[in-house]
Amino acid sequence: MARGPRYRVPFRRRREGKTNYRLRRGLVKSGLPRLVVRGSSRHMNVQLIKARVIGDEVITSAHSRELVRDYGWKGGCGNLPAAYLTGLLCGYRAVAKGVREAVLDIGLQTPSPGARVFAALKGFLDAGGVVPHDESVLPSEERVKGQHIADYASQLSSDPELYKRRFSNYLANGLPPEELPKHFLEVKDRITSSFKDEREL
Repeated sequence: MARGPRYRVPFRRRREGKTNYRLRRGLVKSGLPRLVVRGSSRHMNVQLIKARVIGDEVITSAHSRELVRDYGWKGGCGNLPAAYLTGLLCGYRAVAKGVREAVLDIGLQTPSPGARVFAALKGFLDAGGVVPHDESVLPSEERVKGQHIADYASQLSSDPELYKRRFSNYLANGLPPEELPKHFLEVKDRITSSFKDEREL
C-alpha cells in the first residue's frame, strides 16, 4: 500500500469499484437529471436521478419486473427487448412529471454500441425524452424487437433437446421464442396506451 504525507485514501465507493467520481462530477455539473441505467443478468433497472446536496433524489424509476407484473411480458427480463421496454416505461413516467431532458449515466459499464444500456436509452428517447447521444450507439429496430432471439430459436429448432433447454423460461410462460417480436410489439402498445389513457383523463 502507498504511504507518505501526500498519499490520499480513495473514497470508499471508488475503492469498491462502484463509482468513478471524475465521471460523476462531469454528469452532475451538467445540471440535468441523470438517466441511470443498471442491469444484471436477469433484470434491468432505469432511474431518473437528480443530484442534491443532501443526497441523490430519484425522480422516477422503472424495473423490468414491472413488465411482467403490469403489462404481461413473457420474455426474459434481462435481454435487449426488456431493456428497451424498461427505458420506455421510465421515459413515459418522466415526461408525465414534466421532466424531459437528462444525461445518460451507465456507471462503470463499458460502452458497447447496441448494448442493453443503449436499448434502454432508445426506449427513453421514444417516450419523448431528450438525451445527448450518438445515433450510432443505438441498437437497430430489429434487435430491439428481439428478432435476433427469434432467429436463434429457429436455428435451434432442429435440436429439440437443446431448444427446450435454452428457452425453457419462454416455453414455461407459454411464449414460443420465435414469436418474441410480435409479443414485444403487443407489450409496447400496452405501455404506450396506458400512458395515453392517463393523459386523456
